[in-house]
Amino acid sequence: MMTSHYARLQKRDHKRNQYRYYLLDVQPHLFGGWSLIREWGRIGRPGQVKIELCGSLEEAARAFDGKLRQKQRRGYA
Repeated sequence: MMTSHYARLQKRDHKRNQYRYYLLDVQPHLFGGWSLIREWGRIGRPGQVKIELCGSLEEAARAFDGKLRQKQRRGYA
């Protein structure tokens, strides 16, 4: 059974004019491994995308959890 790893985070700070989003998603890729897909940018605008290749679902899940904790510490909710 495949577990789903997906998170959409936002950070809004009106005083600093910060309206940001951060997406995290774990997906299988065509060659049998797993990918951590990250997208970030300003809310309402297209963002940047980075794909990190991982050898296993466990490795991708660890990367997902680490990045999620890091963003939550930086004020994303």
